[in-house]
Amino acid sequence: MPTQPKEIVEKILTSLGFPATLDEQKYDDGVMLDVKTEESGRLIGRQGQTLADLQYIVNRILFQQDQSAPKVMLDVGGYRSQARAALVKKAKDAAEKVKRWGDAVELEPLSAFDRRIVHQALKDDPDIDTHSVEVEGTEKKVLILRPKQH
Repeated sequence: MPTQPKEIVEKILTSLGFPATLDEQKYDDGVMLDVKTEESGRLIGRQGQTLADLQYIVNRILFQQDQSAPKVMLDVGGYRSQARAALVKKAKDAAEKVKRWGDAVELEPLSAFDRRIVHQALKDDPDIDTHSVEVEGTEKKVLILRPKQH
C-alpha cells in the first residue's frame, strides 16, 4: 500500500522542523495540499522556489512508489493561488497589448509550471499564439505572445 501524499508531506515538514497542518483537496488530475504554518515565508522561498522544490520531491517519492500516483500540488497559505491569479492577469494583459498593437510581447523568464499556467490561460484565445524560447544558462524559458496568423 503506497504512502498517502499528505503523510509524506507531514513527515518531510516534521523532519525539517516545520510545525504545520495540511488541508487536502482532491481533483480529477491530482491532489492539492495547502500547508498552514507559522513559517510560510521560509517554506515558500524566494519566488516560490523552495515550495516548487518540495513539491518536486514529494512527487518523485510518490512516483517511485507507484507510477500511476496522482500528481500532488503544494500550496502554502494560498500563495500559489494568488501567484497563479496574478500570472493569469499578466498574461491576459499582455495578450491585450498584442491584439491592440499587433506586436509580439515577451514575458519574463518563467518556470515550466508557470509557462503551463500562461499557455492554459490563453489556449482558447483565437487571436494569440504562445511560444516558449530558452534563456541561455538557465532552466527557465521566456514566453512570447504573438498575433495568430489566420
